Order: sequence, then structure tokens, then C-alpha cells
Amino acid sequence: MYQGIRISGFGGQGVISAGILLAQAGMTEEKEVTFFPSYGAEMRGGTANCSVVISSDEVTTPIVSSPDTAIVLNEPSLAKFEPMVKPGGLLIINSSLVNSKPARQDIKVLYVPCNQIAGELGNAKVMNMVALGAFAANTGAVSVEGITKALPKIFKKLKPEVIELNAKALKRGAEHKLN
Repeated sequence: MYQGIRISGFGGQGVISAGILLAQAGMTEEKEVTFFPSYGAEMRGGTANCSVVISSDEVTTPIVSSPDTAIVLNEPSLAKFEPMVKPGGLLIINSSLVNSKPARQDIKVLYVPCNQIAGELGNAKVMNMVALGAFAANTGAVSVEGITKALPKIFKKLKPEVIELNAKALKRGAEHKLN
């Protein structure tokens, strides 16, 4: 099993922390992982993306130039990362912020209203967890349970109720599956 992932959005959307959490979840499930962040000129509000590899075999590079899955959390990320997705790959789109439709017909597309769901849960900051839940449910690279177990390891200072809110967001995201 090999899953190369690119997560992209603007600073402040939790792109990098989502990537770190995904890598930790992979390690929790005894898989080989890499994580490689990339930031724009500014942090909050600038562009941010990261590469994560989750594999059953040794990973030789942390760079994911042709992702199996791309998670795009804002409009500019769709334009940048849609062309990179492998044919037959998966594009997860935050339909709360991305209004454009992908042009490609050779990839699977899953629309998830991440911001809307986070709002329904009462905290806009968990929108990245919604996206990760959808990723886990649709790829099987890691489980929602594995990501949930990784939460307190990565976010050591969060109160238990905030960890639980993140877990709820993961589960809500996992409800969104390809047909």
C-alpha cells in the first residue's frame, strides 16, 4: 500500500497540522510515513501545503509530486493541485470555499462542505479534521480511529473537550463517501 497525499489551503486553515496528524496516525498504525511542509511568504493567510506519504513499505522520498489524493481547502489550491493528481486519483474539495469545478475527467472528486460542518459543530477550526475524516473513509490509508488516537499525541495542550470535538469532526467528515 502506498498513498501520496498533498494537503493545500491558506495559512490558518490547519493544513500543516493536518499533515502532521496524518503522519502520526500512520505511525500509530505501524506504517511508514513522511511529512514535508511548504509555506508561502506569510503564514496566516498565505498559501500552505504539505506532502504526506503513508506506506506499508519503506518511503524513499518525502516529496509527493503526483499525489494519489489531494485535499484542497481553498480556491487557489484547486488550480494548483488538480493537475498534479494521478489519473484515477482522488481530489477532495472543501465545497464550502471552492466554487470552481475540476476540469479533469480521469480522477475521482469528492465534495465535502468542511467549513459548513465545522460551523455546525460550533468551531470553524475543526474544518481540517472534517477533510481528514473524508480522506480516511475514502482511501483506507489510515483509519478515523488511528487519527483520533493521534490527536492527543500531536495536540498535547488541548483540553479533552477540544480533542472530542476534533474526533466528532473526523466522524462527520467520514460520512462523506464516493458513490
